[in-house]
Amino acid sequence: MTHKINTDICTSCDACEPVCPNAAIRVKSGIYAIDPKKCNDCESHFDDPQCVAICPVDDCITEV
Repeated sequence: MTHKINTDICTSCDACEPVCPNAAIRVKSGIYAIDPKKCNDCESHFDDPQCVAICPVDDCITEV
């Protein structure tokens, strides 16, 4: 499963991008997005997706 960032509620805090072990989170013009080809829920790295765990905004990063 992959995730997406809800840009309507994302605060662009930059907490998620550095914790992604797959470099799946990209920033363009201040907008954060998750590359579905790179996102694998942090499998083989962590038990839970790190972007979801660290995001300070509830329901900002959700499964697709």
